[in-house]
Amino acid sequence: MSKPNPADLDFSDAVWEKSPFSDGGNDCVEFAAIGSFIAVRDSKNPEQAPLVYTRGEIRAMILGAKAGVFDHLV
Repeated sequence: MSKPNPADLDFSDAVWEKSPFSDGGNDCVEFAAIGSFIAVRDSKNPEQAPLVYTRGEIRAMILGAKAGVFDHLV
């Protein structure tokens, strides 16, 4: 499945979600389902074009995070 160019997508109805571990601030990324894709944006720059990933890519990242693969980054 090829990913669309973010500029070609309509994000006006996107429901953005962020982690409750962001301390209520803007130090977090936000995720939204856009059709069969997942968009990711910087909560500090919501007007900036989000990145778009397949559900498989997001799944791999979440499973890696749950397994502690990225723990050295925090």
